[in-house]
Amino acid sequence: MRSAFVRSILNTGNTRSLMQTISSIVHGLARLMALLGGFVLVLLVLMTTASIAGRAMSSIGLAPIPGDFELVEMGMAFAVFAFLPWCQLQRGHASVEIMSNLFGNRGNAFLDLVSDLLMFLVALLITWQLGLGMLDKKSYFETSFILQWPSWWGYATALAGACVFSLVAFYCLLRSIRHVFRPHT
Repeated sequence: MRSAFVRSILNTGNTRSLMQTISSIVHGLARLMALLGGFVLVLLVLMTTASIAGRAMSSIGLAPIPGDFELVEMGMAFAVFAFLPWCQLQRGHASVEIMSNLFGNRGNAFLDLVSDLLMFLVALLITWQLGLGMLDKKSYFETSFILQWPSWWGYATALAGACVFSLVAFYCLLRSIRHVFRPHT
């Protein structure tokens, strides 16, 4: 017995259903990453507030959270890369549209294709370099100063977001290709 997903892959006439399934998965993954990034940011704000309050009230026995800046570094590394997939999916990156009105729909679709191709290549480059950086930090057993946590952990969390960013950028490239080459009436 084959699942509906496997049937949609094998049935070449059912490309629209396959693209809808892929679109749902990519949108869900990008949304999940953005929500996780937001959750981590909220935790970082709460932790920073508690640490600052601890510093301010050291006279009554409170103390700052040890390694708070290290936790902020690692958390921000994840959060930044967790937001990139959603931003790419929603075309939220900065764009210059000085002359785009002159090109019409087909010309703008082609510009979107070129920008999605470039963004996909940049996403792959970032993912690759983060992976190399993570392996480098891991091979030298580098740790954070106060908590003594392995430095590669921060790279690994950022790498997770970068991998999803690359996947979403590839999906956006496919979406642009379909848009440029679809039949126009």
